[in-house]
Amino acid sequence: MRIVMAVTNDLVTDRRVLRHAEALREGGYEVECVGKRELGVRARRGWMFYAECNVRLLLWLLRRRMEIVWANDTDTLMGCYVATRVKNLCLRLRGAKGERVRLVMDAHELFPEVPELIGRERVKRVWEWIEKRMMPKCDARLTVCQSIADYYRKRYGVEMTVVRNVGKRKVESGKWKTESGEWKVESGKWKTESGEWEVERGKRMLLYQGAVNKGRGVDWAIDALEWLDDCELVVAGGGDLLEEMKDYAAGKPWAERIRFLGRLMPEELERLTARASVGLVMLEDMGLSYHFALPNRIGDFVAAGVPMVVSDLPEMSRVVREYGVGEVIEEPRDERYETRVKGLAEAVERVLAREWTEADFEAARRDMDWEKEKRKLMEMVDKMRNV
Repeated sequence: MRIVMAVTNDLVTDRRVLRHAEALREGGYEVECVGKRELGVRARRGWMFYAECNVRLLLWLLRRRMEIVWANDTDTLMGCYVATRVKNLCLRLRGAKGERVRLVMDAHELFPEVPELIGRERVKRVWEWIEKRMMPKCDARLTVCQSIADYYRKRYGVEMTVVRNVGKRKVESGKWKTESGEWKVESGKWKTESGEWEVERGKRMLLYQGAVNKGRGVDWAIDALEWLDDCELVVAGGGDLLEEMKDYAAGKPWAERIRFLGRLMPEELERLTARASVGLVMLEDMGLSYHFALPNRIGDFVAAGVPMVVSDLPEMSRVVREYGVGEVIEEPRDERYETRVKGLAEAVERVLAREWTEADFEAARRDMDWEKEKRKLMEMVDKMRNV
């Protein structure tokens, strides 16, 4: 059975999609992934980008043979939905009894509730219309956490399989190759595009991995270094605010303790994560998408045995509190920016003051195990094939 998975990004660093594709291939399915690069999308952002993505995706899908179309997030749903409707109509006209193309919707987040849509009610209503019209007609639906599944059940009356963003049970650190050269992790040296960077002796790495976008707290982490003299901040990821954050960091007296590595390949990021002292997962409570988020990096830090500092939001704080794998930044009564930054620095200090062992992460690893999540994924797809 052939599956086509669609995204609007460049696929290279989309670990959820790549992880699902690998699992499905291991299960005997033929999987092809398509993103904006394969589609030849020229627009960069805004409604023109999403419109072009979905038109090109529709035309691309109509030329392909598949039994399952997999829409990753609401921004690919329109093209995937129309393509399956057209293909199924053609199958009926040809008299192909029993043959049907199935549609899967994978909600990585609450797309209409992302911070970028706050105050843009007209655009938000378009995405909500797409979800309301098309999600109930999907053959299967899945998402990253129970909170989002509950939200969609209440809103549209649909059931969703929860397949969390978790990785391998345990990650080993060491030495590996990147496209730009060798990263000598044991000696504290990395090769970057701008040359070799060596971690200063005695400094401890605070790692932010993921998109550098609005409400992600990268500016908090930059400013928190004022109180964390023995730490360096590494930001691994790209995003809309990457250049702005680079400029912001360059103006700080402690700028030499901040490194922006850009987007890394999944295997590179995995090894880097294993060398961090503290993982940072900060999100501002800006809309329901962030409020219910369970980011990939929560599972990555658990797998690597890296304690975390996280925002006090339901899904991510539940993991940290239930399994004791870090600190939660309590929501301050004082909403000033300086209070939030100082709260982050204090939480980091509490994590660094403790001696962490592999045993501290075992309970979380038993729960957040990709093998368990993979079984749920495969059961969902196998059930579709047998219907």
